[in-house]
Amino acid sequence: MKFTFDRDTMVKEIAIAQEIISTKNAMSILSNVLLIAENQSLTIKATDIKVNFETVFPVIVEEEGSTTIFCDKFMSILNSLPSGEIEFVQNDTKVTIKPISKKVKFDLKSMASDKFPEFSSVDTVPYFDVPADEFKEMITQTIFAISDDETRYFMNGVFFERKGDNLNMVSTDGRRLAFISKEICQGVPEFPSVIVPPKILTTVLKRAPSEGMISLAILDKMIYVKFGNYHFSSVLLDGQFPNYTRVIPEHQSYYFELDKSDLTDALKRVALLVDQKARRVYFEINPGRLVITSQESDIGVAKEEIPCEYDGEVVTMAMNYMYIDEPLKVMNSDRVRFEFTESMKAVTFKPVPEADYFHIIMPMQME
Repeated sequence: MKFTFDRDTMVKEIAIAQEIISTKNAMSILSNVLLIAENQSLTIKATDIKVNFETVFPVIVEEEGSTTIFCDKFMSILNSLPSGEIEFVQNDTKVTIKPISKKVKFDLKSMASDKFPEFSSVDTVPYFDVPADEFKEMITQTIFAISDDETRYFMNGVFFERKGDNLNMVSTDGRRLAFISKEICQGVPEFPSVIVPPKILTTVLKRAPSEGMISLAILDKMIYVKFGNYHFSSVLLDGQFPNYTRVIPEHQSYYFELDKSDLTDALKRVALLVDQKARRVYFEINPGRLVITSQESDIGVAKEEIPCEYDGEVVTMAMNYMYIDEPLKVMNSDRVRFEFTESMKAVTFKPVPEADYFHIIMPMQME
């Protein structure tokens, strides 16, 4: 096998493969990328068994063939070289990488391509298209609320649910819930409700363009995603996602509103003295003002008062500050609203004006 490629193009493609590969054991085939040179193009494949990645781009092929090489070292070599054309030659189990512009060469050991795991064919998958910007926003609004408790594996992903022409995406870790719904399924074939692992969603969020369409398919316990010259697929999570609708309050008696920037800045300052294990802050809601206080510790205590719109009795509740800070970072509004009934019941956190997403937070014990 022999082909010539552009260094910058290859770096871009191998960087994605590196994100998919989960092991750096040089003796494992799963640490390798599969390279197939044919028809003046190069196909790259990478997998961690659960998530697959495939891309095709043009190269100058002199001898067709296929092999696998250690992804991590291949990327290190590419990063050490300047932009320009690079020659890739394979003989038996040896691969030689030589830049055209430098008198240097690298010899890497390769592994036979027939040892590489087979991918399911993506050519016959029934894809449907969704707007890239809206799908990426849905991921942004939900991915941070996924549970990392592996004993509750059915909460280790984002729940996809079709309701009429709407796609709902929901995530929860048992103490908070993130919900977003967009009308992007008009004319789309029916598909079952599924739980999608975060790895493929993180990759889409990072790599997909914010314009145009993203193609999705849900089939045989797999989700398929494609955009541009990239194909991704992932095994779905088994299990029954919790009945999230039971957590969403039908009516809440009180609310307070405030500027998002005021809340963001105050939380950042108060968090300097928050215990990083408990992450507890106190919200004292008064008519016209919100007082945020860190839990008192051996280090000390922080307190800040900011203006808010509220007309009711003084209420104090304890909150995990991360459950407020993480949604704040992805809310695209100037003001935010908290709706509540009493200090130990679910709080709804949403943008002002209301949008197609919201977050539910369970208060903590006061202590």
